[in-house]
Amino acid sequence: MTETRSDQAVIEKMAIEAGFLASSGIHEGERSCEHMQQSLKSWYRHKMTGEMSFSEVVQLSLAFSRGYTVTARQLGDFLPLPLHGTASVIITASNEEKTLPSVIAQLRRLPFHEIIVVLNGCTDGSYEAVEDHPSVIKLNYPDRLGHDVGRAIGASAATGDILLFTDGDLPLRAEELAPYIISVDRGDDVALNNLSPYLPPFSEQDEVSRSKTFLNQCLGRSDLKANSMTAVPHALSRRAINTIGTASLIVPPKAQALALVHGLKVTAPYTVDVIRNNRVRSGNTGAGNTVARLITGDHIEAIGEAMRIKGIRLGFKTLSRSELAKVRNGI
Repeated sequence: MTETRSDQAVIEKMAIEAGFLASSGIHEGERSCEHMQQSLKSWYRHKMTGEMSFSEVVQLSLAFSRGYTVTARQLGDFLPLPLHGTASVIITASNEEKTLPSVIAQLRRLPFHEIIVVLNGCTDGSYEAVEDHPSVIKLNYPDRLGHDVGRAIGASAATGDILLFTDGDLPLRAEELAPYIISVDRGDDVALNNLSPYLPPFSEQDEVSRSKTFLNQCLGRSDLKANSMTAVPHALSRRAINTIGTASLIVPPKAQALALVHGLKVTAPYTVDVIRNNRVRSGNTGAGNTVARLITGDHIEAIGEAMRIKGIRLGFKTLSRSELAKVRNGI
């Protein structure tokens, strides 16, 4: 659905009015985030035709919320979304007591039916920093598991149709996270964070980015460039989880390779700058650092798994000398 600016303004005005009517038409005690969510879904399905962009959906949802909260101010800035399925979010955290409250505050603005926090190896006040709320599930492990193992554990516990993954040190706004949920709700199986705008040309990239690009190229998805499940936020469908298994999430490139090999719909629909705000740790800085070596090794394992399934040539045919010469010369 392509709208002009004036058309979008009209739709947002309609959404504000619809939100107000939904809220004012019921008793004060019945007004809630859940009712706002259901009201938006019903109105959206009956009134909206065609497919809106992510930003248009978010702006429309914000407008509906503004109308609803005219008479339900206690609900604050909750952001309802016109989802068909249910959504879960998995947060991994290790000593993130300073940022976890902000992370969860933004997630509480979205219509998640469960927020799963995997606390691994925390020696600070991270456990206490996670609020006690019926929608928040704490999975506490005294030993350091690492983010990838934590995501696999969180995914095993999640019950939603859509699983969003993020980290406890990234307090991203609800508006930035919503597109990944919408993308999977619309039919994508894997919605990656599109970091391409922040990466230098291939010749200037580090070994990690090149490994990501190489894996995607090997599996026939050069359009994905260096976008990968090693980066958050990203979201998976329940079909993806059932196809690749939660254990594969322990090695994100392997999970991505399995998704591509099995023909799942993998996209990179939206961009959130997590590079600038990435927490600097002793093991993730400098050429050939510990994290870089680990991720490079994960990509080698991913290619090996793809070769096991598709054969050592990964579906590429052998070219004759003349055919190879034509390819090299761009004929």
